[in-house]
Amino acid sequence: MKHLKKGIFLSTLLVSLIFISCSNNDDEEEKLGNWIKKSAFDGPARSSATSFVIGTYAYVATGYTGDEYLKDLWAYNSTGDYWEQKADFTGVARSSGSGFELDGKGYIGLGYDGTNKLKDFYEYNPNTNVWTKKADFAGTARYGAIGFQVGRKAFLGTGYDGNYLKDFYQYNPTDNSWTLVNGFSGNKRRNATVFVIDDIAYLGTGINSGVNQVDFWAFDPSTDVWTRKRDLNDDETDHDTYSLKRANASSFAINDLGYLMCGESGNTIWEYNPKTDIWKEKTALEGSGRSDATGITINGEKGFVILGKSGTSYFDDVWEFKPNDAQNDNDN
Repeated sequence: MKHLKKGIFLSTLLVSLIFISCSNNDDEEEKLGNWIKKSAFDGPARSSATSFVIGTYAYVATGYTGDEYLKDLWAYNSTGDYWEQKADFTGVARSSGSGFELDGKGYIGLGYDGTNKLKDFYEYNPNTNVWTKKADFAGTARYGAIGFQVGRKAFLGTGYDGNYLKDFYQYNPTDNSWTLVNGFSGNKRRNATVFVIDDIAYLGTGINSGVNQVDFWAFDPSTDVWTRKRDLNDDETDHDTYSLKRANASSFAINDLGYLMCGESGNTIWEYNPKTDIWKEKTALEGSGRSDATGITINGEKGFVILGKSGTSYFDDVWEFKPNDAQNDNDN
């Protein structure tokens, strides 16, 4: 009888170990993805920088070191994996500005200089390495707004001017003008994030009066229509996304999938499939958890997260994400 009980115990233990092993393997498969540390940013460590991408170059400007507001501009050669300093941004030093690329030129505006909320706006020509002041943003001076270009149309919107905002304006470079764009029925917010897939912009996260926002939206520039997608706190059995709620997050798009990462929630990253409207958790950032970092997409094929802060620590590291590779610590 003792031998029988011992045999039953050992069999049960073996089955449990197999189950645990399979569960662990499932978890690892669900969190596929590898982070590769790249050439460190050559400028001072900072958070709340502004960026735009032209071709295979990512341009990063402005930001805050914890002691100083910045106006330097750096270009990252994603092919050669190195940084080059370019002409300083000609507006006042600032953080939490907004930017985008349009027709081969970069644009930066808005933000906060330590005293004032800003609404000035500038164009950068990479061929001449020259900044040119353009028409001031037509909305109120603000920081924590988002900028994006989709379908060859460029937009700035949301943010904080003393109140939380939800308005959007389109910039027309031909006549250097701004036009108010109606139709966004999402919540007010600052420090949201946006990524673009197949000429559709996807906007979410951010904070409004201390509350992390959960509504998630898709914008089609061909119709100027915003469509609400599945909320970021949806707890359906196939979509446990509670940890997507956050502010000061970063994002990028790779091969028709979107990626939302970091922010006040730490270092987690989630993959969004626009065809299914479903999110899936991937391997967390292997660097320090951070907020106010910068997400960069190169040609829709490469995604990077750079800079940012955690408490009083400011970062200058650069990480590239390979969503379909297994995690490999030897890359770091």
